Amino acid sequence: MLILQRKEGESLLIGDDVEITVVSVEAGRARLAIQAPRSVTILRSELKVAAQTNRDAADEKASPLELLGVLREQGKKE
Repeated sequence: MLILQRKEGESLLIGDDVEITVVSVEAGRARLAIQAPRSVTILRSELKVAAQTNRDAADEKASPLELLGVLREQGKKE
């Protein structure tokens, strides 16, 4: 992993086609502008994890009724 420090208005390049610019930094949050070809997928990491979790759940061999039973049991424990 490469860790870089950039100030507002500064950029970094990934390959020849992707440029990331720090637009602003406020209250511990950085706003980034990403310029890349349309063929490059840009996705927040938490969305990628959620999509994988959904795919894994869809691949489950349990029936929907079994899964509903698991959810009901979880609700009783709380």
